[in-house]
Amino acid sequence: MSADPSSQAPSLSGQAMTELTYETACARIEAIIRRLDSGEAGLRETLELCQEGRRLVEYCAAELEAVGRGLEELRLDELVARLEAGRAAA
Repeated sequence: MSADPSSQAPSLSGQAMTELTYETACARIEAIIRRLDSGEAGLRETLELCQEGRRLVEYCAAELEAVGRGLEELRLDELVARLEAGRAAA
């Protein structure tokens, strides 16, 4: 019950993982989900797809966390600027 290799979702290589963006990771996760939902992946491929998906989800979570920290820093910088502007006006 071997699937046609051409229908398999291509995996990301180690080099591609280092050049990864949030958007490409999300697109790859969607491709993995489509492949798993098709029911055509064998046991070994399913395991590999799940492992890759987990790495991608962890990458996306870290990216979102980093962006969140950056937004918090921006808000703090904005607050400091407003406080300093208020002191200068007083």
